Amino acid sequence: MDQPLHRRARDCRVSRISPSDTNKFVMMVDPLVDNTPFISVVEIFEVGGKTPPNAHQDAHEMFYVLSGRGRAYCDGKTYDVEKGDTLVLPPRMEHVVENTGPDRLYCLTVMVPNEGFAELIRAGSTQSLDAADQAAIIDTP
Repeated sequence: MDQPLHRRARDCRVSRISPSDTNKFVMMVDPLVDNTPFISVVEIFEVGGKTPPNAHQDAHEMFYVLSGRGRAYCDGKTYDVEKGDTLVLPPRMEHVVENTGPDRLYCLTVMVPNEGFAELIRAGSTQSLDAADQAAIIDTP
């Protein structure tokens, strides 16, 4: 990349990895297209939704809570997260992130390096953003 990347959230690909998943991803930075060493998504967790248990061999993963409340389970420890909180996970740490609030949980998620995350998201089904999603990540006051 030899120039800045500028992309509007409303123009980003929205995907769900598996039909049974309770979260979807808005691909803000796609390393396969944008030639970056990382991936950045807005991850949208449905009420009661959570990630499957997972760990990344070499990647660091960061969650920044844009809105909502959740809980992260990381190698036997529990962390409650809410708007404005950051959680950074080192490689090989098994984790689950779940929405524990009454509304959707929105996280800006960054993984460095990509470690196949973009490929998983791209292989999933295309989704759309409803009015609540648009209000949370696109509309400005």
